Amino acid sequence: MELRALNPPFSIGNVFCPIRSRVRWLRKHYIYGNGYVEKNVKSIRAYSQRTKRSYICCSSNPQINHFLPSETELLNGKVIYSVAAAMGHNKEAHPECNSRVPAITDALEKMKLTTEFRGMEIIKLEKFKPAKVEDLARVHEGAYVSGLEKAMDQASEQGLILIEGSGPTYATSTTFQESLLAAGAGISLVDAVVMSHSKTLVAASKIRKDPPVGFALVRPPGHHAVPTGPMGFCVFGNVAIAARYAQRAHGLKRVFIIDFDVHHGNGTNDAFYDDPDIYFLSTHQDGSYPGTGRINHIGRGDGEGTTLNLPLPGGSGDRAIRDVFDEVIAPCAQRFKPDIILVSAGYDAHVLDPLANLQFTTATYYMLASNIQQLVRDLCGGRCVFFLEGGYNLSSLSNSVADSFRAFLGEPSLAAEFDNPAFLYEEPSRKVKEAIQKVKHIHSL
Repeated sequence: MELRALNPPFSIGNVFCPIRSRVRWLRKHYIYGNGYVEKNVKSIRAYSQRTKRSYICCSSNPQINHFLPSETELLNGKVIYSVAAAMGHNKEAHPECNSRVPAITDALEKMKLTTEFRGMEIIKLEKFKPAKVEDLARVHEGAYVSGLEKAMDQASEQGLILIEGSGPTYATSTTFQESLLAAGAGISLVDAVVMSHSKTLVAASKIRKDPPVGFALVRPPGHHAVPTGPMGFCVFGNVAIAARYAQRAHGLKRVFIIDFDVHHGNGTNDAFYDDPDIYFLSTHQDGSYPGTGRINHIGRGDGEGTTLNLPLPGGSGDRAIRDVFDEVIAPCAQRFKPDIILVSAGYDAHVLDPLANLQFTTATYYMLASNIQQLVRDLCGGRCVFFLEGGYNLSSLSNSVADSFRAFLGEPSLAAEFDNPAFLYEEPSRKVKEAIQKVKHIHSL
């Protein structure tokens, strides 16, 4: 989608305008799905007046249904993030609880990594809509989506239900709507990063050196959710839904997905296993939940070769993933030539995380964020969105996400303040090298 130059007062298309005029114009000319704009013009006006921010209303592409930051913000921003904390989706003493996203946002505030302190460098998307059922249906079976919606009545009566048989995935009465909102938060960021790189917007100013990176701070996570149902704390495949949306709404045919969660992203793997246009690359701890993602699982049919799974031996850490990035991730992305890169950002490979046994550190996540940012600048004009997946030690999770933000801003890491070398032990370098050589041989790297 391209942004079109507009002459006052307006033309039908993307709208850059003062809020008072925008409201009048929207009421007169714009039919927004289910009367959304008419119902919300008061809140839009109030929010814009309160924050002194203007918004872009996307209407030239009927697929786009979000109010995005202003043209100036998109041109100057380095990080664009959205928050969907799913506070009603919660189970006490469960690792995937509603404390996770607030821990991150509190850390961002404490470390002055928000719009309040950084101005237009860091943009928070305050307004976005839930994903549509049609968006979910491009990844998940309709029977699962409708069945989960109906199950909300039972969850409302019982307070909490298990939705994965005997598995660990639970639901409360708000889970369906909050899961739609999590997927919608990711979709909104796809819209934002695409618009920030539109030819018309870039032509209106100097070509930017620092394209913004999107980060969806959302839950429930998504990369375990399979087409037929929930799994492993995950309800809907947020990154998979965003990948299909990027293709359909923006014509970004070739999507490269990096998953560095400690657990294999089996749901994303399954969704695109026979698709040659979506490359799924997962690094994960060998033998960990859910037991999938073997090194010889490389795709099927037309999609053969566009799935890469690299199980890492327990104890792998910073040195291992640096070698993996240089020898596997970067060459794969360079050969695939993606239009956009999406990242399943799991922070549960941290040495302090309770659910696995890798040795990533805050510095590791800074490196990954920085290297991926440079990769997307080189390959696809900076179009990139991170999606929060795992991470269950609230301290290491929040510090690592904050350091990822610093990487996107081009600022030095503060990992030395948080990482304790005493927790680390010798990495299994020989086994890591063997795994890298094997996957390079399988994929002709």
